Amino acid sequence: MDFGFFEDLLEEKGADKVEVIGEGYRNIWVVAETMAGKLLPATLEAMGQARELADQIGVYVYGVLLRGEGEELGQELVSYGADRVLVVSDPALADYQPEVCVRALADLVGRYRPEIVLMPATALGNDLAPRLAQHLNTGLISHCVKLEMDMSERLLLGTFSVLDGEVYHTVACPEARPQMATLQPGYFRLPYADSYRSGSVQGIDVDLADVTGRLGWGNLSVAVELPPLPLSKARVLVSAGRGMGDASGFALVTRLAEALGGTVAGSRGAFDEGWITEDQIVGIGGQLVAPDLYIACGISGDVYHYFGLQNAKFVVAINRDPEAPIMKVANMAVVGEARQVLPAMLKALGH
Repeated sequence: MDFGFFEDLLEEKGADKVEVIGEGYRNIWVVAETMAGKLLPATLEAMGQARELADQIGVYVYGVLLRGEGEELGQELVSYGADRVLVVSDPALADYQPEVCVRALADLVGRYRPEIVLMPATALGNDLAPRLAQHLNTGLISHCVKLEMDMSERLLLGTFSVLDGEVYHTVACPEARPQMATLQPGYFRLPYADSYRSGSVQGIDVDLADVTGRLGWGNLSVAVELPPLPLSKARVLVSAGRGMGDASGFALVTRLAEALGGTVAGSRGAFDEGWITEDQIVGIGGQLVAPDLYIACGISGDVYHYFGLQNAKFVVAINRDPEAPIMKVANMAVVGEARQVLPAMLKALGH
């Protein structure tokens, strides 16, 4: 009788033996990304997915911090699902240099041999992941909006959209290891932080003496005007209809959107009043949206408008008519004049 599986299980019992990988590939990694000393939400989404997949196949989750953020962020990754966090604090990683980051990650992959490597599909992840996959001579599933495991073959299945979401493909890398994927931000739920989870944070030394970056960094403090966020990507939308009355009423909608860090949208009626542009219309003939929060202010919500917001996760409707169509499909309905309700909301938000 072959007791190899039982022996492998015993080897995984002790925390001090988590890093003993052997010849095969095992465990799931999340390459963490930070900004201003904080973990990006996209990194936490990836960590949540890694935790779910690891629980299915019975392996550990590793977090990887490449820029030496240290113990505090490492413990935060543990609270969100990591069993061990590897921290590389080499000064060469202070500024993003693709060649240096690839060398550091490739060195770690060679030592620990992860089965799956996940990265957020951010600007940095979209640049780094393909370089790393090429260096490791493995495959990469980019911009995934869904991840699953094929348990019969132990394969990572990644689903991504093409033709602007008209078609979805699900693919796998059946032979190359590690299996790699980038996760499209906003498509995965954020895990809950469990401050009682236990895990280890370990500093790792990587030899980067013979690799230099080719990017030159200018003045990073220069203000850059970013293009407006398209409605289809917005996580919070505050939408207005004719019920706002006039331009001064619509100004309250703009203030609420700013207070919530959201984006302004509206119905066809708001467009007819001249309050929004055509690319801000939600509904048939306008934009299809799927925000986490959709606040409809003074919108009756006919079927043409509802078609555009039906994929919203949570809808708040504010309307003086309790029988308005939008009130029947909303998760929370507030009966009242939007022009009176919005100032109270702004005051509660400290704006």
